[in-house]
Amino acid sequence: MKRFFDTVDIRAVEGDEAGWQVTLDGRGLKTVKGSPQIVGTQALAQMLASEWDIQGEELDPKLFPLRDMADYAIDVIGRDKASLADKLMAYGDTDTLLYRADPDEPLYARQQEVWEPIVEAFEQSEGIEMVRISGIIHRPQDENTLQTLKERLGEKGVFELAGLEMMTSLAASLVIALSAADRIQEKDAADLWRSASLEEEWQADLWGRDTEAEEHRAKRQSDFLTAWKFVQAAKG
Repeated sequence: MKRFFDTVDIRAVEGDEAGWQVTLDGRGLKTVKGSPQIVGTQALAQMLASEWDIQGEELDPKLFPLRDMADYAIDVIGRDKASLADKLMAYGDTDTLLYRADPDEPLYARQQEVWEPIVEAFEQSEGIEMVRISGIIHRPQDENTLQTLKERLGEKGVFELAGLEMMTSLAASLVIALSAADRIQEKDAADLWRSASLEEEWQADLWGRDTEAEEHRAKRQSDFLTAWKFVQAAKG
């Protein structure tokens, strides 16, 4: 699609749906399903506006990841927030950081070194205890633990949840996603992403690396950090 606008701006919106909205030539944007694309913070609106501003003569859909997350937050999460929390809780019960190798394997020591401090810090901040598992056999987390995490998610706004879902899915870890959301420095979020990728990196170091796999890992890290920035902007 060719570029159909000249100016990109943002405006404050008042009333029942108060917030901020991107405008193209003075016209407010809508979501893919036709709702006004009104976000809760000026910072997030400015990030969304930047995606439109950098477009050339031909619009590139791949350059709109933030728009897609905003639309998803409004059109999907906004209509059934509880279902999204339930979806994320599935990751809380099967979190990558909780599943370790057998204690006699070299990978186990590395997982203990990298993952255990993250899980312990998360437990302390949330006031919960999480079950660690050696091997692949599933063991459920305590119901009180899961309920605490569900309540924490319930406190989040729809835009934060959209970014959290992306981070959780990419990292296969709710612990990593919620921990990263609490960090204000991108370096700290990137460190958490690398921790989540420990097993992948371990295998790559063991068996060798190839260009395609490295590009795929780099793309996933970029997507994770984009979602992290979305969450930070949504928090204001």
